[in-house]
Amino acid sequence: MKNIPQTIGIIMDGNGRWAKAKGLPRTAGHKQGADTIRTVALAANDLGVKKLILYAFSTENWKRPDDEVGYLCKLPGIFFARYIKELMENGIRVTFAGELERFPKDTQEVIQKAVLQTKDNPGLELCIAINYGSRREILLAMQKYAKDVASGNRENDITEEEVSNYLFVKEDVDLMIRTSGELRISNYLLWQIAYAELIFTPVAWPDFDRECLEQCIEEYNRRDRRYGGLTK
Repeated sequence: MKNIPQTIGIIMDGNGRWAKAKGLPRTAGHKQGADTIRTVALAANDLGVKKLILYAFSTENWKRPDDEVGYLCKLPGIFFARYIKELMENGIRVTFAGELERFPKDTQEVIQKAVLQTKDNPGLELCIAINYGSRREILLAMQKYAKDVASGNRENDITEEEVSNYLFVKEDVDLMIRTSGELRISNYLLWQIAYAELIFTPVAWPDFDRECLEQCIEEYNRRDRRYGGLTK
């Protein structure tokens, strides 16, 4: 694969349906999905991807049953307790996008500890989008910019390129993948995917592996990215 996308976003969908198909509780799907994060992060790091942004918990996920939300809040602790050593050994750097404040204090501390522990790692940036919604991200960016202008910190002269500086995720996404067959974006990275290549795979996230990732990148390589222009 001659052209590796530098920034990949993934909507990790299908954990619940995967579990239901196997006669398991939804939490079993989320646990297996967390293990898949480790598999895909290591593969992306090995392939030379610079940033992997994973949609772990949306601003809308608070509407789910309390027991499922409670388990999802505990999942970062389970994941990092099991895999932080391996992430360190592979030079993977953990960051997050979203608003941590709504999560229990111990969940916040686990994520912040992983960010701090891996901050100097030179490899893949593994960005966990947690309590994230793209419309919320854009709203907060607008409010921050308006505050800067009102306080005299800058002129009302923002450019398209500068908008990214006010967002949680500043990079443009090259490749967006959604697993489990759904064909929508679900309020994810709306600004950043303006010219991303979109791939929707029927594979549920718990079954997504290195081979699936490589297949998506191979498809990405077959695309002609013209950015509104003409093919040369």
